Amino acid sequence: MQYRTFGRTGWQVSEIGYGMWGLAGWTGSDDEEIQRALHRAVELGVNFFDTAWAYGEGRSEKILGELVRAHPKHKLYTASKIPAKNFKWPARAEYTLDECYPPDHIRRYTEWSLQNLGLPALDLMQFHVWNDHWAQDERWQKEIQKLKEEGLVKAWGISINRWEPANAIVALKTGLIDAVQVIYNLFDQNPEDELFPVCRELNIAVIARVPFEEGSLTGTLTKETTFLPDDWRSRYFHPSNLIPTLERVERLKLDVPPGMTLPELALRFILQNPDVSTIIPGMRNVRNVEANVVCSDGVRLPDEFMARLRIHRWVRHPSPYSD
Repeated sequence: MQYRTFGRTGWQVSEIGYGMWGLAGWTGSDDEEIQRALHRAVELGVNFFDTAWAYGEGRSEKILGELVRAHPKHKLYTASKIPAKNFKWPARAEYTLDECYPPDHIRRYTEWSLQNLGLPALDLMQFHVWNDHWAQDERWQKEIQKLKEEGLVKAWGISINRWEPANAIVALKTGLIDAVQVIYNLFDQNPEDELFPVCRELNIAVIARVPFEEGSLTGTLTKETTFLPDDWRSRYFHPSNLIPTLERVERLKLDVPPGMTLPELALRFILQNPDVSTIIPGMRNVRNVEANVVCSDGVRLPDEFMARLRIHRWVRHPSPYSD
Protein backbone atom coordinates (compact mmCIF):
# COMPACT_ATOMS: atom_id res chain seq x y z
CA MET A 1 0.00 0.00 0.00
CA GLN A 2 1.22 3.48 -0.91
CA TYR A 3 0.38 6.47 1.30
CA ARG A 4 -0.23 10.14 0.55
CA THR A 5 -0.31 13.28 2.66
CA PHE A 6 -3.87 14.32 3.45
CA GLY A 7 -3.59 18.01 2.65
CA ARG A 8 -2.58 20.38 5.42
CA THR A 9 -3.54 17.90 8.15
CA GLY A 10 -0.30 16.07 7.49
CA TRP A 11 -1.97 12.67 7.94
CA GLN A 12 -0.48 9.82 5.96
CA VAL A 13 -3.50 8.05 4.48
CA SER A 14 -3.73 4.99 2.27
CA GLU A 15 -4.20 5.67 -1.44
CA ILE A 16 -7.05 3.18 -1.36
CA GLY A 17 -9.52 4.08 1.36
CA TYR A 18 -12.83 2.44 2.18
CA GLY A 19 -16.24 3.86 1.24
CA MET A 20 -18.86 2.51 3.65
CA TRP A 21 -22.14 3.54 2.00
CA GLY A 22 -22.81 0.09 0.55
CA LEU A 23 -22.50 -1.51 3.99
CA ALA A 24 -25.92 -0.27 5.06
CA GLY A 25 -28.82 -0.79 2.71
CA TRP A 26 -27.49 -1.72 -0.70
CA THR A 27 -28.80 -4.79 -2.49
CA GLY A 28 -26.68 -7.88 -1.91
CA SER A 29 -24.93 -6.85 1.31
CA ASP A 30 -23.84 -9.74 3.53
CA ASP A 31 -22.94 -8.73 7.09
CA GLU A 32 -20.45 -11.54 7.72
CA GLU A 33 -18.63 -10.98 4.44
CA ILE A 34 -18.55 -7.24 5.12
CA GLN A 35 -16.80 -7.86 8.42
CA ARG A 36 -14.22 -10.08 6.72
CA ALA A 37 -13.66 -7.44 4.06
CA LEU A 38 -13.17 -4.65 6.60
CA HIS A 39 -10.63 -6.57 8.66
CA ARG A 40 -8.81 -7.73 5.54
CA ALA A 41 -8.57 -4.11 4.41
CA VAL A 42 -6.86 -3.15 7.67
CA GLU A 43 -4.46 -6.08 7.29
CA LEU A 44 -3.52 -4.83 3.82
CA GLY A 45 -2.83 -1.28 4.99
CA VAL A 46 -6.10 0.58 4.38
CA ASN A 47 -6.35 3.26 7.07
CA PHE A 48 -8.97 5.74 5.82
CA PHE A 49 -12.64 4.88 6.29
CA ASP A 50 -15.50 7.11 5.12
CA THR A 51 -19.02 6.76 6.48
CA ALA A 52 -22.04 8.99 7.20
CA TRP A 53 -25.00 9.17 9.55
CA ALA A 54 -27.26 8.76 6.50
CA TYR A 55 -25.78 5.33 5.75
CA GLY A 56 -28.37 3.30 7.60
CA GLU A 57 -29.14 6.11 10.08
CA GLY A 58 -25.93 5.49 11.97
CA ARG A 59 -25.54 1.77 11.28
CA SER A 60 -22.47 2.22 9.11
CA GLU A 61 -20.94 4.51 11.76
CA LYS A 62 -21.42 1.80 14.40
CA ILE A 63 -19.67 -0.73 12.15
CA LEU A 64 -16.73 1.65 11.77
CA GLY A 65 -16.50 2.24 15.52
CA GLU A 66 -16.34 -1.49 16.14
CA LEU A 67 -13.58 -1.83 13.55
CA VAL A 68 -11.49 0.90 15.17
CA ARG A 69 -11.79 -0.74 18.59
CA ALA A 70 -10.87 -4.12 17.12
CA HIS A 71 -7.55 -2.72 15.84
CA PRO A 72 -6.10 -0.62 18.65
CA LYS A 73 -2.55 -0.94 17.28
CA HIS A 74 -3.50 0.64 13.94
CA LYS A 75 -4.23 4.30 13.35
CA LEU A 76 -7.47 4.23 11.38
CA TYR A 77 -8.70 7.62 10.17
CA THR A 78 -12.43 8.07 10.66
CA ALA A 79 -14.54 10.30 8.43
CA SER A 80 -18.29 10.85 8.64
CA LYS A 81 -20.89 13.29 7.33
CA ILE A 82 -23.71 15.43 8.67
CA PRO A 83 -26.96 15.17 6.68
CA ALA A 84 -28.78 18.36 5.76
CA LYS A 85 -31.57 19.22 8.20
CA ASN A 86 -34.16 18.91 5.42
CA PHE A 87 -32.69 15.52 4.41
CA LYS A 88 -32.63 16.48 0.75
CA TRP A 89 -29.89 15.61 -1.73
CA PRO A 90 -28.36 17.60 -3.33
CA ALA A 91 -28.39 21.04 -1.68
CA ARG A 92 -30.08 23.40 -4.11
CA ALA A 93 -29.37 27.11 -4.36
CA GLU A 94 -32.82 28.01 -3.04
CA TYR A 95 -32.29 26.12 0.23
CA THR A 96 -31.23 28.34 3.12
CA LEU A 97 -28.61 27.57 5.73
CA ASP A 98 -31.43 27.32 8.29
CA GLU A 99 -33.02 24.58 6.20
CA CYS A 100 -29.79 22.64 5.89
CA TYR A 101 -27.06 23.44 8.41
CA PRO A 102 -28.05 25.72 11.28
CA PRO A 103 -25.44 25.63 14.09
CA ASP A 104 -27.51 23.50 16.48
CA HIS A 105 -28.02 20.88 13.76
CA ILE A 106 -24.28 20.73 13.05
CA ARG A 107 -23.54 20.13 16.72
CA ARG A 108 -26.37 17.65 17.29
CA TYR A 109 -25.36 15.38 14.43
CA THR A 110 -21.68 15.60 15.28
CA GLU A 111 -22.51 14.38 18.78
CA TRP A 112 -24.82 11.65 17.43
CA SER A 113 -22.14 10.42 15.05
CA LEU A 114 -19.60 10.27 17.86
CA GLN A 115 -22.11 8.34 19.95
CA ASN A 116 -22.64 5.86 17.11
CA LEU A 117 -18.91 5.48 16.60
CA GLY A 118 -18.24 5.22 20.32
CA LEU A 119 -15.20 7.48 19.89
CA PRO A 120 -14.15 10.70 21.66
CA ALA A 121 -13.38 12.51 18.40
CA LEU A 122 -13.73 12.29 14.65
CA ASP A 123 -10.73 12.77 12.43
CA LEU A 124 -12.85 14.29 9.68
CA MET A 125 -16.45 15.50 9.76
CA GLN A 126 -18.00 16.57 6.46
CA PHE A 127 -21.09 18.39 5.27
CA HIS A 128 -22.92 15.68 3.31
CA VAL A 129 -24.32 18.21 0.84
CA TRP A 130 -23.26 21.75 0.12
CA ASN A 131 -24.11 24.94 -1.69
CA ASP A 132 -21.71 27.85 -1.88
CA HIS A 133 -24.55 30.32 -1.32
CA TRP A 134 -23.92 29.70 2.40
CA ALA A 135 -20.15 29.95 2.25
CA GLN A 136 -19.89 33.41 3.82
CA ASP A 137 -22.46 32.79 6.58
CA GLU A 138 -20.57 33.10 9.85
CA ARG A 139 -22.94 30.82 11.75
CA TRP A 140 -21.67 27.53 10.34
CA GLN A 141 -18.14 28.89 10.35
CA LYS A 142 -18.20 29.65 14.08
CA GLU A 143 -19.83 26.35 14.99
CA ILE A 144 -17.29 24.16 13.21
CA GLN A 145 -14.48 26.18 14.76
CA LYS A 146 -15.98 25.59 18.23
CA LEU A 147 -16.27 21.83 17.63
CA LYS A 148 -12.66 21.79 16.51
CA GLU A 149 -11.50 23.79 19.52
CA GLU A 150 -13.42 21.42 21.82
CA GLY A 151 -11.53 18.49 20.33
CA LEU A 152 -14.62 16.73 18.97
CA VAL A 153 -13.56 17.13 15.32
CA LYS A 154 -9.96 17.32 14.13
CA ALA A 155 -10.65 18.46 10.56
CA TRP A 156 -13.64 19.58 8.49
CA GLY A 157 -14.65 18.72 4.94
CA ILE A 158 -17.32 19.10 2.30
CA SER A 159 -18.83 16.35 0.19
CA ILE A 160 -19.63 18.13 -3.06
CA ASN A 161 -22.93 17.61 -4.89
CA ARG A 162 -22.87 15.24 -7.85
CA TRP A 163 -21.60 16.86 -11.05
CA GLU A 164 -21.04 20.25 -9.39
CA PRO A 165 -17.29 20.17 -8.66
CA ALA A 166 -16.93 23.95 -8.48
CA ASN A 167 -19.77 24.33 -5.96
CA ALA A 168 -17.54 24.53 -2.89
CA ILE A 169 -14.68 26.73 -4.01
CA VAL A 170 -15.92 29.81 -2.12
CA ALA A 171 -16.13 27.75 1.08
CA LEU A 172 -12.62 26.40 0.54
CA LYS A 173 -11.28 29.93 0.36
CA THR A 174 -12.56 30.68 3.89
CA GLY A 175 -9.65 28.62 5.19
CA LEU A 176 -11.97 26.54 7.39
CA ILE A 177 -12.26 23.46 5.18
CA ASP A 178 -9.49 20.87 5.20
CA ALA A 179 -10.82 18.34 2.68
CA VAL A 180 -13.26 17.93 -0.18
CA GLN A 181 -14.94 14.76 -1.34
CA VAL A 182 -15.88 14.80 -5.00
CA ILE A 183 -16.91 12.41 -7.74
CA TYR A 184 -13.84 11.85 -9.87
CA ASN A 185 -13.40 8.95 -12.25
CA LEU A 186 -12.67 8.04 -15.86
CA PHE A 187 -15.95 9.58 -16.98
CA ASP A 188 -16.18 12.45 -14.48
CA GLN A 189 -12.87 14.19 -15.06
CA ASN A 190 -14.34 17.67 -14.57
CA PRO A 191 -12.87 18.40 -11.09
CA GLU A 192 -9.52 18.83 -12.81
CA ASP A 193 -10.69 22.12 -14.36
CA GLU A 194 -11.43 24.39 -11.39
CA LEU A 195 -11.56 22.42 -8.14
CA PHE A 196 -8.21 20.65 -8.14
CA PRO A 197 -6.14 23.79 -8.84
CA VAL A 198 -7.75 25.50 -5.83
CA CYS A 199 -7.11 22.46 -3.63
CA ARG A 200 -3.51 22.41 -4.79
CA GLU A 201 -3.07 26.12 -4.00
CA LEU A 202 -4.67 25.88 -0.54
CA ASN A 203 -3.26 22.42 0.34
CA ILE A 204 -6.71 20.90 0.73
CA ALA A 205 -7.06 17.13 0.71
CA VAL A 206 -9.08 15.50 -2.08
CA ILE A 207 -11.16 12.37 -1.50
CA ALA A 208 -12.16 10.78 -4.82
CA ARG A 209 -15.51 9.07 -4.49
CA VAL A 210 -17.51 6.91 -6.92
CA PRO A 211 -14.38 5.62 -8.71
CA PHE A 212 -16.42 2.91 -10.43
CA GLU A 213 -19.31 5.20 -11.45
CA GLU A 214 -21.77 3.48 -9.08
CA GLY A 215 -20.67 0.10 -10.43
CA SER A 216 -20.76 0.69 -14.17
CA LEU A 217 -16.94 0.84 -14.40
CA THR A 218 -16.72 -2.67 -12.99
CA GLY A 219 -18.15 -3.85 -16.32
CA THR A 220 -20.81 -5.97 -14.62
CA LEU A 221 -23.96 -3.98 -15.44
CA THR A 222 -26.20 -4.82 -18.40
CA LYS A 223 -29.40 -3.40 -19.88
CA GLU A 224 -31.27 -6.01 -17.84
CA THR A 225 -29.68 -5.02 -14.51
CA THR A 226 -32.25 -4.10 -11.84
CA PHE A 227 -32.07 -3.13 -8.17
CA LEU A 228 -34.52 -3.34 -5.30
CA PRO A 229 -36.83 -0.30 -5.00
CA ASP A 230 -35.16 0.90 -1.77
CA ASP A 231 -31.67 0.68 -3.32
CA TRP A 232 -30.57 4.15 -4.46
CA ARG A 233 -29.15 2.72 -7.68
CA SER A 234 -32.65 1.78 -8.85
CA ARG A 235 -33.25 5.51 -9.35
CA TYR A 236 -29.77 6.48 -10.49
CA PHE A 237 -29.67 3.87 -13.25
CA HIS A 238 -32.86 5.12 -14.83
CA PRO A 239 -32.92 4.08 -18.51
CA SER A 240 -32.02 7.65 -19.51
CA ASN A 241 -28.74 7.18 -17.63
CA LEU A 242 -28.17 3.42 -17.77
CA ILE A 243 -28.21 3.08 -21.57
CA PRO A 244 -25.75 5.90 -22.41
CA THR A 245 -23.55 4.76 -19.52
CA LEU A 246 -23.34 1.22 -20.88
CA GLU A 247 -22.58 2.55 -24.35
CA ARG A 248 -19.65 4.53 -22.98
CA VAL A 249 -18.43 1.57 -20.96
CA GLU A 250 -18.33 -0.55 -24.12
CA ARG A 251 -16.21 2.08 -25.87
CA LEU A 252 -13.90 2.31 -22.89
CA LYS A 253 -13.39 -1.47 -22.82
CA LEU A 254 -11.63 -1.15 -26.18
CA ASP A 255 -8.88 0.84 -24.44
CA VAL A 256 -8.29 -1.52 -21.51
CA PRO A 257 -4.71 -2.84 -21.85
CA PRO A 258 -4.13 -6.61 -22.10
CA GLY A 259 -3.79 -8.19 -18.69
CA MET A 260 -5.65 -5.36 -16.93
CA THR A 261 -9.27 -5.34 -15.79
CA LEU A 262 -11.65 -2.43 -16.25
CA PRO A 263 -11.87 -1.77 -12.46
CA GLU A 264 -8.07 -1.74 -12.23
CA LEU A 265 -7.87 0.78 -15.04
CA ALA A 266 -10.50 2.92 -13.31
CA LEU A 267 -8.44 3.05 -10.11
CA ARG A 268 -5.10 3.55 -11.82
CA PHE A 269 -6.49 6.49 -13.79
CA ILE A 270 -7.38 8.25 -10.52
CA LEU A 271 -4.14 7.30 -8.76
CA GLN A 272 -2.22 8.94 -11.59
CA ASN A 273 -3.41 12.33 -10.31
CA PRO A 274 -1.24 13.68 -7.46
CA ASP A 275 -4.02 16.03 -6.39
CA VAL A 276 -5.98 13.04 -5.08
CA SER A 277 -5.24 12.12 -1.47
CA THR A 278 -7.26 8.90 -1.31
CA ILE A 279 -9.91 6.97 -3.24
CA ILE A 280 -12.88 5.45 -1.42
CA PRO A 281 -14.35 2.57 -3.44
CA GLY A 282 -17.20 0.67 -1.87
CA MET A 283 -15.97 -2.81 -0.96
CA ARG A 284 -18.34 -5.44 0.40
CA ASN A 285 -16.24 -8.60 0.05
CA VAL A 286 -12.66 -9.72 0.50
CA ARG A 287 -12.18 -10.30 -3.22
CA ASN A 288 -12.91 -6.64 -3.98
CA VAL A 289 -10.63 -5.43 -1.20
CA GLU A 290 -7.70 -7.46 -2.45
CA ALA A 291 -8.26 -6.50 -6.10
CA ASN A 292 -8.44 -2.80 -5.28
CA VAL A 293 -5.54 -2.63 -2.85
CA VAL A 294 -3.15 -4.25 -5.30
CA CYS A 295 -3.57 -1.19 -7.56
CA SER A 296 -1.71 0.91 -5.00
CA ASP A 297 1.76 -0.12 -6.11
CA GLY A 298 3.22 3.14 -7.39
CA VAL A 299 3.17 2.00 -11.03
CA ARG A 300 2.18 4.77 -13.44
CA LEU A 301 0.33 4.49 -16.72
CA PRO A 302 2.24 5.82 -19.76
CA ASP A 303 1.57 9.51 -20.49
CA GLU A 304 0.44 8.81 -24.04
CA PHE A 305 -2.07 6.26 -22.76
CA MET A 306 -3.39 8.73 -20.19
CA ALA A 307 -3.86 11.24 -22.99
CA ARG A 308 -5.96 8.70 -24.88
CA LEU A 309 -8.17 8.13 -21.84
CA ARG A 310 -9.13 11.81 -21.93
CA ILE A 311 -11.51 11.10 -24.80
CA HIS A 312 -13.78 9.25 -22.37
CA ARG A 313 -14.53 12.40 -20.38
CA TRP A 314 -18.27 12.91 -19.95
CA VAL A 315 -19.55 16.38 -19.03
CA ARG A 316 -22.84 16.06 -17.17
CA HIS A 317 -25.13 18.29 -15.15
CA PRO A 318 -27.47 17.48 -12.23
CA SER A 319 -30.69 15.74 -13.27
CA PRO A 320 -33.65 14.18 -11.42
CA TYR A 321 -32.09 10.71 -11.37
CA SER A 322 -28.75 12.01 -10.08
CA ASP A 323 -30.14 13.49 -6.84
